[in-house]
Amino acid sequence: MGRKAKISKEMILEAAFELLDESGLSAVAIKNIAAKLECSTQPISWQFGSMTELKKELFMYSAMRMWGSLEAKMEGKDAVDAFFISGVHYISIACDHPNVFRFLNIDDPVQTIGEEVLGDSSIFTQQMNASSVEALAKQYKIPKKKIGDVVQNMVIYTHGLSVMMMWDNYRLPKEKACRMIFDMGIRLLSEIGIDVSDRKWSKKYANM
Repeated sequence: MGRKAKISKEMILEAAFELLDESGLSAVAIKNIAAKLECSTQPISWQFGSMTELKKELFMYSAMRMWGSLEAKMEGKDAVDAFFISGVHYISIACDHPNVFRFLNIDDPVQTIGEEVLGDSSIFTQQMNASSVEALAKQYKIPKKKIGDVVQNMVIYTHGLSVMMMWDNYRLPKEKACRMIFDMGIRLLSEIGIDVSDRKWSKKYANM
């Protein structure tokens, strides 16, 4: 009789992520993960000890899955394009992975991973926002505080639109939602003196 394949932590997290993505957090249970992996519940309990610990690691794993590609997307782009890339990426998560978006950005993360792990992280302090502020301030020689206010307002707008996009009754076509982000961004940047008159909407902004 052949040896059974070892069930690794990565395999468990991937299975849990798939359940989360497909059916929401309520589907992430040890028995469901075991069924997906076609194994007993023992390897899962041994790797994580409890569902609380599994969900903590699932939170970090999901965040990396959703945000891990953003830095590469923004690299080498001019500051305004990078500004829009982060917004489009955020709303794309809500459109394409609504259950994961809810887990990461709507449900209370303190209850999931604990305040000691979360620290001061929030949608207002994520790295994408700091990168946008840094790039815009450097390219346009505008104080970071002034840029920071624009980025924060854009985050609030994008988050609100993304929450609406999670629910079918309020969902717009994805391209229209990206156009709304573009129009708002252009207005906010113009208000602080950044010349974006040459920036016209095109479908490339919905595919960034």
